[in-house]
Amino acid sequence: MEQAFVVVTVGLAVIIVIPAYRVIVGPTLFDRLLGAGTIATKTVVLICLVGVMFERLDMFVDIAVGYAILNFIGNLAIAKYFMVPKPDGHLPVESP
Repeated sequence: MEQAFVVVTVGLAVIIVIPAYRVIVGPTLFDRLLGAGTIATKTVVLICLVGVMFERLDMFVDIAVGYAILNFIGNLAIAKYFMVPKPDGHLPVESP
C-alpha cells in the first residue's frame, strides 16, 4: 500500500511541472496567477498524501489547510494589486 502512495505522490509531483511552465513562461500575469494557484492546490494534495504515508493525517491536514488559506489570500492580494483601472479612474465592474 505504501508503494501506491509513493507512486501517486511522484506522479503528482511530475504533474506540477506543467503549471510551473505556465508560471515561468506565461504570457500574461493572470496565466501566472492561475498556474501558481494550480501548483498550490496540487501541493495541498501532496501534503495530505504525505500525512497518510506517515500515518499522521490529522497534523498534515492542519498544515494543508493553513497552506491553502495563505495561498488564497496571496492570490487575492496579487490580483487586487495588479487590477488596472479604466481611463476614467474607476475600477472595472462586471455588469449583471
